[in-house]
Amino acid sequence: MTNATKMTTGMKIFAWIMVLWNAIGVAAFFSQVMMTPETIATLPEEQQAIYRDIPVWSYAAYAVAVFGGLLGCVMLALGKKLAFPLLVMSLAGVLVQQYHNFVVVDAIGIMGPGIVIMPAIVTSIALFLVLFSQRGVKAGWLH
Repeated sequence: MTNATKMTTGMKIFAWIMVLWNAIGVAAFFSQVMMTPETIATLPEEQQAIYRDIPVWSYAAYAVAVFGGLLGCVMLALGKKLAFPLLVMSLAGVLVQQYHNFVVVDAIGIMGPGIVIMPAIVTSIALFLVLFSQRGVKAGWLH
């Protein structure tokens, strides 16, 4: 294997940092899925309705986003080209979840414009990971 087809140390460090980022996403997923009615009742009334009425397809998209991202980043860190399709699936999950949050539910109207910041960061990172892994497959450092 030549240097042109090896991941640099910086790329490997980045990939492992993204594993941690996605592990935090998995933790957030479980935190939301495991919210009890008592926990939901402590939220402001408008937010209670959002959390009580999340459809199964939105939870499924969330699961695909976080677990696809975690597995994709592990594959990325290990230099495996399987990272690319997993990260594409993760991005698709992110986009479906954001559709629910901003089209089906008017999250901005309910929670204010500040609610856009974290989803914008998540979506940007997911898109970057897809492009990064695609580049890795084409360049041969993901195999």
